[in-house]
Amino acid sequence: MLAWLIRRKIDGFAAAYDYDMSYVREILDVSTQAAIVYSRATALGSFRRGVPADVHTLVQLVGVMHEDCGPCVQLGVKMALQAGVSPSTLRALLAGELEQLPPEYALPVRYARAVLVRDGASEEFREALQAKYGKLGLVSLAFSLTCARIYPTMKYALGFGQACTRITVDGTVVTPVRPTHAIGVGAAA
Repeated sequence: MLAWLIRRKIDGFAAAYDYDMSYVREILDVSTQAAIVYSRATALGSFRRGVPADVHTLVQLVGVMHEDCGPCVQLGVKMALQAGVSPSTLRALLAGELEQLPPEYALPVRYARAVLVRDGASEEFREALQAKYGKLGLVSLAFSLTCARIYPTMKYALGFGQACTRITVDGTVVTPVRPTHAIGVGAAA
């Protein structure tokens, strides 16, 4: 019965986002308990307090982009659009054109990228984000960034990963630039 309920949730998510959930179905087929544990781990990314949904979602997208999984990035784009992020902002982020980001997004995106590459500038960005959103907001962003990396890693580990090629944003195809450094670190946020 429990596996049936979990499968319905998986199917609902897959249908809502036109997203291949084969890897989660495989986890469920192997072990209902494993699927429950995976669900608990990924719930970390849904914790959002003190931070707007659009900012939270963009930080997740930066994490997914870093892991280089095309379907996950496409899903992140869909979720960011749902959260109110403009297509032009998403295209700029995907193309690595951080100077084109609106000010409300530049700081959290630069922070996420700096954290991912262990750039020392992340401390400056962290302090600015904490001043803006408080400690709880910073925790929310840290959870968002951390959890975003779980999905692509799990998919690649189970043999379901697919590298980024092209992502569609509101009908426009964009070739994502995988963040290998913070880009714009030290620039005015």
